[in-house]
Amino acid sequence: DGYSLDNHYLARPGADEIQLDLFLDYQNNIALYPTFQEYFRTSTPPLLAIWGSNDPFFLPAGAETFRRDIPHADIRLLDTGHFALETHPEEIATAIRAFLTT
Repeated sequence: DGYSLDNHYLARPGADEIQLDLFLDYQNNIALYPTFQEYFRTSTPPLLAIWGSNDPFFLPAGAETFRRDIPHADIRLLDTGHFALETHPEEIATAIRAFLTT
């Protein structure tokens, strides 16, 4: 359902231009990485990152990088791709609930 819903919204007039603008603007996000990383190192907030080990867009190395700045980060790689919430909803929901109640 999530995949179909994403496609529905991406098929709207003008949505392709919005997506291209987001892709082109990603450089501004990258420029902020040192600020994020400094915050993570100094504040060490609790962090749960659940990632698809086969995600072609957000590679597993991106999740593991959080550990460099937050050694106690809870990093979980699931045997799935980009749509982890659609393929592993119960496992992810359980992990989030446990994370939020500890």
